[in-house]
Amino acid sequence: MPELPEVNALVEFLDAQMAGAVVAGVELASFAVLKTYDPPASALQGMEVTGVSRHGKFIDIDVSGIHVIIHLAKAGWLRWSEKLPDTRLKLGASNIAARVRLDRGDGPTIGFDVTEAGTRKGLAMYIVHSPDEVPGVAALGPDPLAPGFELRPVLARRMQVKRLLRDQKIIAGVGNAYSDEILHAARLSPFAIAENLSEDEIGRLEDAVQTVLREAVEEARGKPADELKDDKRTRMRVHGRAGETCPVCGDTVLEVVYADSSLQYCPTCQTGGKPLKDRTTSKFLK
Repeated sequence: MPELPEVNALVEFLDAQMAGAVVAGVELASFAVLKTYDPPASALQGMEVTGVSRHGKFIDIDVSGIHVIIHLAKAGWLRWSEKLPDTRLKLGASNIAARVRLDRGDGPTIGFDVTEAGTRKGLAMYIVHSPDEVPGVAALGPDPLAPGFELRPVLARRMQVKRLLRDQKIIAGVGNAYSDEILHAARLSPFAIAENLSEDEIGRLEDAVQTVLREAVEEARGKPADELKDDKRTRMRVHGRAGETCPVCGDTVLEVVYADSSLQYCPTCQTGGKPLKDRTTSKFLK
């Protein structure tokens, strides 16, 4: 799933490519992808793109005051093209859910396809007058990279710190991958309870949130959209690396598997050498 650093890079890329371009058309290959009906997609035609921004993991394309909000969910992605095919999309014919055509006035029609792999569909697009009309955007917690962000106030909860970092209503933009990386950098168990963290642990977690995310943002910046996924994988120290060697201590990275996700961690760095069995039998280790 694209998280804050990748979405941030996508937003910067799109802003550079799209600013000043005129929407030539929006095509839908899936009726389910567009979650709103007013204003209609046709209202965007002929209007200028005035900016692209981010709300957590949501991409916000401002088209002269009308906002196209995209949430890529678990398996969605955005594929940019400097020359889109002339043929129109057909319903359900491929993994392309929507296509946005743009005219810069200096050549062929440019734009992007929004794609989604797999059978579980979570990709969502909204066309609204204000981003707050999108329930997911309206419910977002603070952005961890925003000026003045403070982690300490959101930790006063009796919940596992891994779950807290992933909860978009508490902190916007962090998902499964970067929560693993943050907790590894902070030397904390994913099962540690947030409200029980010591002053030292809180300090390490605050530092890790800023360091991991800011470094990832800088490393993703400037890369083309089609390279961001692979680039993200190469930067992970523990996430997705079960069975491999921890680059910090040399221990073997372990994982906990859930019904629809998994987490990875280093027992030496994070749990005092103790393996976490699963959420029902493991103790809440620090």
